[in-house]
Amino acid sequence: MRARRGQDALIRLQVDLADAVFGSTRDLTVDTAVRCAACDAAGTAPGSTTETCVMCKGRGEIQQVQRSFLGQVMTSRPCPQCQGFGTTIPHPCPECSGDGRVRTRRTLTLQIPPGVDTGTRIQLAGEGEVGPNGGPAGDLFVEIVVAEHEMFERRGDELHCIVTVPMTSAALGTSMSLDTLDGATSIDIRPGTQSGETLLVKGQGAGRLRSAGRGDLHVHLRVQTPTRLDPEQEELLRSFAALRDETTVQVGASSGEQAGGLFSRLKDAFTAK
Repeated sequence: MRARRGQDALIRLQVDLADAVFGSTRDLTVDTAVRCAACDAAGTAPGSTTETCVMCKGRGEIQQVQRSFLGQVMTSRPCPQCQGFGTTIPHPCPECSGDGRVRTRRTLTLQIPPGVDTGTRIQLAGEGEVGPNGGPAGDLFVEIVVAEHEMFERRGDELHCIVTVPMTSAALGTSMSLDTLDGATSIDIRPGTQSGETLLVKGQGAGRLRSAGRGDLHVHLRVQTPTRLDPEQEELLRSFAALRDETTVQVGASSGEQAGGLFSRLKDAFTAK
């Protein structure tokens, strides 16, 4: 038999974050080897057939006897005339040159499951290259590459983003609309919110591959301090600072215990080897 299994193929596909989170359907155009229609994958020209190799008599291998100090040693190697097939093609197909397959471009539909990430491979059985002379096709592997998102960063099945909040909104509290992958979501910012605090939006993270459910969305808040004030705004802030007795800055820990703990950790960090 001249037929052999075809090779597996690997292609890389870039998808956006929303497709990786929710899953999607994509059409893939691939260049691959398919059965030759002119010879029906036989590799022979019309009206001709394969012939038994005259060198190996159809065995596909050549045996040789060598003499050594241990006696006679018999070795076998693939027949150089038929490449181990046992048959030859005296009149190859003009379309495929005797290979039984030709290269062409075809389109496949790929189902991308929710939760894929960069490096995830999707196997399409039997969609790789057809083997020589009608051999079974190999598999096609599609490796996913998730493009970076301008707002959200993915860590496993969790999504993270940074939202800048004006100083006044952080102090007074407010509600805001955040454009997530699921659409507009209302976010409540409590009065007195500090820079670096995190809000958790349940169930709006990435999907979990091969399991149900989704991770969470972590909204990291960054309080923005104004850098340019007109005279009226500056006067209002000075009045506000005076009302709160915040015209001077005091540096130091709030308690001796906290200070001791802080300096102890710093000392340990610098003296540790």
